[in-house]
Amino acid sequence: MKASKVTSNNPPIHVTARGAARLKAGHVWVYRSDIKEPKAKLEPGSLVSVLDDKGRLLGDALYSTTSQIAIRMFAGPREETLASDLAEIIGNRVAAAISYRDEIVQQNDACRLIFSEADFLPGLIVDRYNDILTMQVLTQAMDRPAIRDAVLGSLREHFPGASIYERVDERIRELEHLAPKASGLVGKPQKGNAKTATIFTINGLRFHYDVATGQKTGAFLDQRENYAVAAQYARGEALDVFTYQGGFALHLYQNCRRVSGVDISRPALEVAEENATLNGYNVEWIEANAFDYLKDQSTGGRMYDTIVLDPPAFAKTRKNFDAAIKGYKELNLRALKMLRSGGTLITCSCSFHVSEAEFLDMLASAAADAHRSVRVLEKRNASKDHPVLLGVPETNYLKCVIARVE
Repeated sequence: MKASKVTSNNPPIHVTARGAARLKAGHVWVYRSDIKEPKAKLEPGSLVSVLDDKGRLLGDALYSTTSQIAIRMFAGPREETLASDLAEIIGNRVAAAISYRDEIVQQNDACRLIFSEADFLPGLIVDRYNDILTMQVLTQAMDRPAIRDAVLGSLREHFPGASIYERVDERIRELEHLAPKASGLVGKPQKGNAKTATIFTINGLRFHYDVATGQKTGAFLDQRENYAVAAQYARGEALDVFTYQGGFALHLYQNCRRVSGVDISRPALEVAEENATLNGYNVEWIEANAFDYLKDQSTGGRMYDTIVLDPPAFAKTRKNFDAAIKGYKELNLRALKMLRSGGTLITCSCSFHVSEAEFLDMLASAAADAHRSVRVLEKRNASKDHPVLLGVPETNYLKCVIARVE
């Protein structure tokens, strides 16, 4: 991002040299520690002009009065952005994000429609599950009435038959000093009544979705393409650890003679069983702590041909890094010992604070301790409906390694 002499009509806010360098390197966030508080009091979610320490314009941004991420860039220095045009611009960006999914998501009726900064809509997440859309509003700017109306208007235009639900993250609203609100319906279909549950299709398999349950916004759509690729390598007896509602397990079943899925959540496994029945599959579901289960199975000499490890994020902050690596290594060490020669390991991490290189180092260490030779067949990331914005490493968080174990 190159600084410009161009001026702007938006309220100015100055950033430190460190903050400016971050923006010029391509990131779109500036933390509160790298801004100089504005002279005039700004409204929550205001559109502001960002200036470096020499007064040069870096672009326009959405400003939070409370978040540690004080600035989220919205437009470059050569784009004239007025507050009065903000709602229209956002509506157009929603349309562009949907158009991109139309291009890259084929034969599936579930995907991430809007991925916050990666779709130039910072603080907004929208997922599609057939005829139900779920949205999350994560910033003051996106919660402003005119902005919400623009988002909902564009979604209704493109999906007139959909029910639109907002899933509220109470912690985020508290951090952003937004008024408390409950999750619920925010958009009805043009015809008929709003739905709370549906069936969606990914990779030819059908899954149940209930808007009132589930983690985050429901199924793990970022693994959609990895599900399909994992199935291509799977064979024999397969074990899916942290199966949740059976995403990997049901895909593995297509090429395996026996599949077991492990999760600690009984409600998740109940949905997994419903999903298996929906597809005519016979999967064994096991309610257990993954670490304890793998330890018991490994100690007992149980062997598999294919094992999937897809745990939740172990490192939500950098300070959790050491504990996360320890957890990942324990899981992978057990799995490596339980794979027959020539078996396949599909191992994942959705911890942004554990890089791909660090994850591979962990896997190499586990392989050495297990006395197994491991050949990496594929290194994969999130599905293409979760695009990575260069300069913003936070958008590149998912690692999926597919390996052959000898």
